[in-house]
Amino acid sequence: MKLSIVTTMYYSAPYLEEFYARICACAEKITNEYEIIFVNDGSPDNSLEVAVSLHKKDQKVRVIDLSRNFGHHKAIMTGLAHAKGDLVFLIDSDLEEEPELLEKFHDEMEAGNDIDVVYGVQKARKGSVYERFFGELFYKFINFLSNWEVPINVSTIRLMKNNYVKNLIKHMDNEIFLIGLWVLTGFKQKPVVITKHWKKRTTYTLTKKISNFVNAITSFSSKPLVYIFYAGSTILLLSTSYVLYLLYKGLFLNIPVPGYTSLIISIWFLGGLTIFSIGIVGIYISIIFSETKSRPYTIVKSIYQRD
Repeated sequence: MKLSIVTTMYYSAPYLEEFYARICACAEKITNEYEIIFVNDGSPDNSLEVAVSLHKKDQKVRVIDLSRNFGHHKAIMTGLAHAKGDLVFLIDSDLEEEPELLEKFHDEMEAGNDIDVVYGVQKARKGSVYERFFGELFYKFINFLSNWEVPINVSTIRLMKNNYVKNLIKHMDNEIFLIGLWVLTGFKQKPVVITKHWKKRTTYTLTKKISNFVNAITSFSSKPLVYIFYAGSTILLLSTSYVLYLLYKGLFLNIPVPGYTSLIISIWFLGGLTIFSIGIVGIYISIIFSETKSRPYTIVKSIYQRD
């Protein structure tokens, strides 16, 4: 098998027919030996039925039906684990990323010197001013906390050699921060600037974005725990110095120490900081708890493929 095309489905039914036609036209310009893998991530609409109908008329189409919704990144890792091609093209099926980029990415890989991955980087972030601002802030904050630099505005779309994919799926994290794993896996990677189209409806709600943000930090960096130690040490030093100063004023200068307001502020500040720090530690403990169970990150209900 020369080429595997991997995509996931979640509320994807309106796009699948067009996606299939366009990606097939591109793939056939490169090779006749290709497969298209649709991973149904528990989509509530009729995405599965549409994908299965494509499989029935084209045996190059394989459909992996997960037992429920596990999340975009976990569905991607499942699809990559089933890919058989020497090259693996990962792309979302919602047509925000153009299927025709397969040709461009393939040309870039062929022209390069031993390039293992060609991936897309958005020329400009899509969405509203609010989404663009917090998107930029997300990447800057991740890179501030991480030991590995994550490309800003990186997109899902990428063309990968099989050896890279095999090593990528060796990561068995239950809490997956896929953008970080792409970097952590290494190999020679080349960015290509792309334009990503924007549709008004998105399945990434604010709750999911916050969850992904917290997961990205806690699963990819231990620096917050270090910063908690530094914050505690700094507060201990400052509070000790202030206590010594108050003792000096009271014992040697006979200056009464007014304390009710400052006492209340100190209690609120230290209480809030303590609860915040315990919360961060609690998140890390919950991740450890999840990882030690060694549960599969997805469960495949059924696979539709050629006999």
